[in-house]
Amino acid sequence: MKLLVVEDEMQLADALSEILKRNMYSVDTCYDGIEGCDNAMTGLYDGIILDINLPGMNGLEILRKMRQEKISTPVLLLTARSEIDDKINGLDCGADDYLTKPFVTGELLARVRALTRRKGEIIDESRLDFNGLTLNKNTCSLSWEGNEVKLSLKEYQIMELLIGNPNQILPKERIIEKIWGYESDVEYNNIEVYISFLRKKLAAISAPSQIKTARGIGYSLVKE
Repeated sequence: MKLLVVEDEMQLADALSEILKRNMYSVDTCYDGIEGCDNAMTGLYDGIILDINLPGMNGLEILRKMRQEKISTPVLLLTARSEIDDKINGLDCGADDYLTKPFVTGELLARVRALTRRKGEIIDESRLDFNGLTLNKNTCSLSWEGNEVKLSLKEYQIMELLIGNPNQILPKERIIEKIWGYESDVEYNNIEVYISFLRKKLAAISAPSQIKTARGIGYSLVKE
């Protein structure tokens, strides 16, 4: 799952990014409103943590522009302001939730989980399942019928994309954008290496699923 953090306090932004990465999220970080708006308008993210007070373009302006352009990415506003009018204004601009600084890590993560939860659907956010194959976020592992194998962070993130979009071809470009960022200079052979690792781990646990290659396009997770 890919998140965007837009926060001009660099130390806080980097700390947020590190907390989220440790909790298995893929994160891009921007330190000003202009760059933050450019990233937000791509529609690439599963959720955005957006400060209100930003240089160049404030968070509410970014939020209004997103909603005007029909970018529906969920947004958590993050600000030092605690006045009720500010909260109302932010929510009226299209924010999905509001968190006032300072905050505790547990509350931030709970609000991010709520932010990215599929509307109207009760799901177990610690795991994803496909054809008996289970991806466990808490243990960063892949299992099938009692057999389990540990995954690296990148392996986990790629498998999360595949298992969350079963039987669909995921273009290599989308995988790079989601995992490494849309401005990344990562090459396709990086993906191929991780796909090879994942195939070996699927084989190691005898999972009845495979990652198929659509030559020149991308990959899909399917039943054998």
